[in-house]
Parts: sequence; structure tokens; C-alpha cells
Amino acid sequence: MPPAPAPDPRWPRAADWLDRGDDDPQLLVLGLPTSTASISPSEAWRTPAALREVLRRFSTYDGERDLDLEGLRVRDLGDLDLATLAPVDALRAIERAVADLDPGPVAVFLGGDNVVTAPIVAAHRAAPIERTGVVTFDAHHDVRDYDSGAPRARGAGSDAPRARGDVPSNGAPIRWLLDHGLPGDQVVQIGIHGHANSRAYRRLCDEVGIRVITVDEVERRGIETVVTEALDDLAARTDAVHVDLDIDVLDRAFAPGCPGARPGGLTPRQLTAGAHRCAAHPAVRTVDLVEVDPTADVADITVMNLAATFLAVATGIATRPR
Repeated sequence: MPPAPAPDPRWPRAADWLDRGDDDPQLLVLGLPTSTASISPSEAWRTPAALREVLRRFSTYDGERDLDLEGLRVRDLGDLDLATLAPVDALRAIERAVADLDPGPVAVFLGGDNVVTAPIVAAHRAAPIERTGVVTFDAHHDVRDYDSGAPRARGAGSDAPRARGDVPSNGAPIRWLLDHGLPGDQVVQIGIHGHANSRAYRRLCDEVGIRVITVDEVERRGIETVVTEALDDLAARTDAVHVDLDIDVLDRAFAPGCPGARPGGLTPRQLTAGAHRCAAHPAVRTVDLVEVDPTADVADITVMNLAATFLAVATGIATRPR
């Protein structure tokens, strides 16, 4: 990753904004560096640090919306120590940390692999599972059986165990939430790819009432339309909404550092527009960004798209009434 340009007091950096540690924050950030539950070998645990580093190359100013993040109070809580933990221990540690968070600010979690979605929704005090809505931006349904197992992450040590039993892999966080009380009709999945899922798992989604919005529907109806409809519907039926931003929803050309990305996904413009619209909605209380392996990236393309998506979330929060 190339170094950031020389400091310029008239060009504030997003990394410096994130590092401020403001009192009474509107946005809390917590890193969840996990990858021991990944189905495909991954070093996604390295991603929170990579994201913070690449933010040195971004400004705090959103020129399209004439909005500067300098006015958004933020506190970065750093990372949990998860990288070498067995999946069951990592999930328990995440649940404890999330349960301890102040439920007032919007909380954004930096993964790590997608398994983190399960403990976030289960533990955050904004609402119990039964009263939470979930919007996923994802190529996949994430409803796999638990016993499919997960290879050990490359960076996690040779004795890191596989995900088994009641512990989901990164391909099963939505399945785990369904099994632990999340009603299926309170899940909306946006950006599902062709040839990235099985018929059996799609039928499972249909049976439990998950609303599936494919890339084709996004292109026909527009990202802002489908996102607004989903949020307004969930807000009317739940007490809080969690948004899962799996970066492998992007077309593979824009996400070479996502093991699960395939050709034919969303564009960065669609993902950042959807992320911004979600974060601006008052029903959204928690957000995660997951499934990037910076060691597999090419020319920082994926990490840069991750950073752009994170900043779109931040600008969405900044538009909320204070």
C-alpha cells in the first residue's frame, strides 16, 4: 500500500477523523478480526488494520453531498483480540463486547469474516433477535448447514479448529440467527448473485420468508428504491435494523480480495449508494462490513472499495437529525 500524501491542513484525512476519540459519539467503531470460521482460506482478520491504513488516502469531505465528516462525532474502540481464537470462543467474545456497548450511537463493526453478523444481532441491546430486522448486501444467502465445516485460516495457526456443531461458518450466520429466533420474514437480502448459491438453500430462504432481491432486480428497479422499501417495511415491524455489508456482493472486478466474489455483482456506486441510504435511516442501529482478505487483494482495489463503503455509512449517519 503506497504511503499517504504529505499532511495538508486544508485536506483533512479520514484516518485522522476516525482516530479523534470524540466524547458523546454518534458513531462507534469496533474491529472484529476473525477468520477461523471461514469456509475458504482467508486472512480477513487483517482487514480492520488495512481499512484504517487506507483511510489515510481518503478525505473527510463528500463532494457529491457537500458534507464533511469533521462534524460527525466518532470513537474508534480498536479491535478485539480474536484472530487466533476458535470460532466458538470468538463468537462468545464478540457477544460480550457487543452487549457492553452503549446502544445510543450507531455501531459499525469491521470484520473479519461474515460469521460476526450472528453475535452482533444476538447481543446488541437495541433490540432482541425476535424484534430485529436484518438487511444483507451479499452474493450469498448465508444459510448453509453448520456441519459443512470451515478450513483453518492461514493466519490463525495450525491448531485452529474448524467450525462445527452449533457454531456457524461464515456461510451460515443467517441460518444461525433463524435457528435462534430471528423470523425469516424480517430478513431482506440484496444483491444475490447467479451461480453463487444452491437451489436447496434458496428454497430454504423461500420457505422461511426471506425476501431475496437479486442483482437483476437491483438493476431493473434501482438500488435506492429497493433499499428504501426494505428499510421502511422492516422499520414498521421491528424495533431495530442491522445491516450486513458483505463486500463480496461486488462484481469480482471490483473485489479481487473477496474469496466469495463472482462476476456479475453490484458496482461500487450501487453498494455505496445502498450503504448510505441504510445508514441515513433512523431504524438502522448496527452495521457490519465483512469478507475482505487484504492479502488476496490486487492494487488495494478491494480495501479501497471497503473504505468507500465505510465512509458512505458514516456520511449516511451524519445526515440524521441531531
